[in-house]
Amino acid sequence: MRKSLISQTLIILVGVIFFFPFLGAVHLFDWDEINFAEAAREMLITKEYLQVQIDFLPFWEKPPLFIWLQALSMKIFGVNEFAARFPNALAGIATLSVLYHIGTSLKNDRQGWIWVLLYLGSWLPHFYFKTAIIDPIFNLFIFLAFYQIYLSSLKSSKTLHYWLTGLFLGAAVLTKGPVAILIAVLCLAVYIVWNKGLWGIGIKGILWISLSTIIFSGSWFFIDILNNGWWFTETFIEYQIRLFSTEDAGHRGPFFYHFIVLIIGCFPASIFIWKRRSDIIPHSDQDRFTAWMWILLIVTLLLFSIVKTKIVHYSSLCYFPITYLAAKNLSQLNHISTRTNKIYRILLLSIGGLWSIILIALPILGNNLDRLIPLIDDPFAVANLDGAPNFSYALILIGLANASALIYTFIKAKQHPLKTFGAFSILNAVIIGVTMIIYTPKIEAISQRAAIEYFQSFEGKNVYVEPIGYKSYAHLFYAKRPNNHSELYKEKGLEYLLGEEVDRPVYFITKNIYLDRILTENPQLKVVSERNGYVFLHKLTPKE
Repeated sequence: MRKSLISQTLIILVGVIFFFPFLGAVHLFDWDEINFAEAAREMLITKEYLQVQIDFLPFWEKPPLFIWLQALSMKIFGVNEFAARFPNALAGIATLSVLYHIGTSLKNDRQGWIWVLLYLGSWLPHFYFKTAIIDPIFNLFIFLAFYQIYLSSLKSSKTLHYWLTGLFLGAAVLTKGPVAILIAVLCLAVYIVWNKGLWGIGIKGILWISLSTIIFSGSWFFIDILNNGWWFTETFIEYQIRLFSTEDAGHRGPFFYHFIVLIIGCFPASIFIWKRRSDIIPHSDQDRFTAWMWILLIVTLLLFSIVKTKIVHYSSLCYFPITYLAAKNLSQLNHISTRTNKIYRILLLSIGGLWSIILIALPILGNNLDRLIPLIDDPFAVANLDGAPNFSYALILIGLANASALIYTFIKAKQHPLKTFGAFSILNAVIIGVTMIIYTPKIEAISQRAAIEYFQSFEGKNVYVEPIGYKSYAHLFYAKRPNNHSELYKEKGLEYLLGEEVDRPVYFITKNIYLDRILTENPQLKVVSERNGYVFLHKLTPKE
């Protein structure tokens, strides 16, 4: 007990060190980060906590749980980037603590720590705890639901675990929507096929879980329907269905997109999933949990490979089974063959070498943009590079440090695999943290800072500022748009802003690639200035 308490305290301290520094140092990124933060800001202004709003109009794309957490954070820390990202930083600490507890209870303290270090030391799992998107909290709820299902198969008193499964599954629905139910149902179907029946759960268990899920997730829908009628719930469900059947422009990708993302993005954990059949320890107490993790991994990966819209974080639920399977295999390194160890080392050098090349190349490319620009066939991207900050060649040291660690690990892991791979995970976590602190502001400066600073210049002014030709939420959050729209604006939107009878001055922003078309269609617009590919316009009044 004392050892576990010390370990949990240390994990919390590690989480604070890695997830909280510089949390609010960079503007929120369009779309997702700003989208959710704006919904939370508007929730505080309107005191409307049932229905999510964007631009003070109903927004049915997401349920409210994550927005509630952000709104609470903003109530404490103010409306800013730190507050928007704070819930996920807390989720990061909670996740690491949960992984240690489960890993230890499944086998021993060593497996618990290996799981923590692999999650912390893998690129994408680490990265998302420093963002303001929904997925880290959604994924944690789904994972906890699967853990409760596993526990129910071990306990004689199962009802509590069925209810907790439904509680976490319901919380996942309230965080991201019915996709949580879809994942659970698909995983259950695979489990039935794999298990040749419902052994360990039973029809009674399914009914208890379903009832619990309906109670916890349906409470929001029920209260909203009582207060506002069916229209919001119907539109919400219709959108969720459309999300899986249509393809967002700019978010296309091949079927194998997420396979590549997970192999590279979950490095180094991704290299330890593979294991020779002869190295598998039979009759392990973890067998059923391992089966659930394989099911969760395969179902999630295939589901979002089929979905037409391809976005990196769509497959982020896979981080849990990937890091678990890796931790399980690593904790058994003393039992595996020399051949398996060699394969791990080769994969470490191969995929890790790719990361080293990227980290070495970034400062070199940053200092030679003039040579890179002729290769880019996109006027907007070229203009974005005008906002690139200085890239010191000293940043090559990060890539060289990563390469040195890889070579050292490759050599030493032959004799001391567990300690060496564990030490590499810690070092990789440090490299990830440093890389994010250094490069995230540079990426933000290139991609969107000109637009963000333009929006900020309108804060507190009684004007409309609106993107035209492209979609954004940044103008709402960074101009701090007040809730004082005219009824005509609510009804007609952009058409009203482009018309003659507007109740306040109107300013627009677009991208240089859309400018000619926009000016041709709207001669009442005048270019004011341009910066880094963004063009700022003002609508002329009849007198002008």
